[in-house]
Amino acid sequence: MIKISPSLLSADFTRLGEDIESVKSAGYLHFDVMDGIFVPNISVGLPVLEAVRRVTDAVLDAHLMIVEPVRYAGRFVRAGADIVAFHIEADSRDGISGAIDDVLRLGGRPGLAIKPATPPESVAPYIDKLGMVVVMAVEPGYSGQKFMPEALSKLRALRAMIDARNPGCELEVDGGINAETAKLCVEAGARVLVSGSDLFSAPDRAARIRRLRGESAP
Repeated sequence: MIKISPSLLSADFTRLGEDIESVKSAGYLHFDVMDGIFVPNISVGLPVLEAVRRVTDAVLDAHLMIVEPVRYAGRFVRAGADIVAFHIEADSRDGISGAIDDVLRLGGRPGLAIKPATPPESVAPYIDKLGMVVVMAVEPGYSGQKFMPEALSKLRALRAMIDARNPGCELEVDGGINAETAKLCVEAGARVLVSGSDLFSAPDRAARIRRLRGESAP
């Protein structure tokens, strides 16, 4: 099944519990963490993730857009994240390897995210240990951006790499996902789709989740 990971960055934080309930059929929740350094904006952190963990059984899919993620990756697992993905561009090779090992040691699933300009081959040295690879189809740091179609070739390349070396690793795409781009990404090999503004702006979010998965109406 195609998995949908609703991005809480697009939720209404004055009614976060209700918004989480409204997308529970997705099974995943995408939690964006920004430090104002790696990306221009600042978002939420550990205390909010801990609060979200208390109100949902969904898979918490944390996306760290921060410098030197090795400093925090393990702490997000302890706070309740199931998957902790961080950017390959955010640290040295030793730092990225250390963050991956910290997440594994604590029982989480490590993920690597790549920006639009980063080649898919950069993931190859780490692929055997990863639980997820995240392809950014927009520049990280802002919601509501338009999908970059060049992400599709990256998805195809990474699908082949994952199938050959680590079939249990999930391939996620983040940015500009709607019913039309979702179909293209699934055809290119994505199996987890992050949806923010498109999903949370829908009057019937359960129906939008089904549509993003490519399912027919009940």
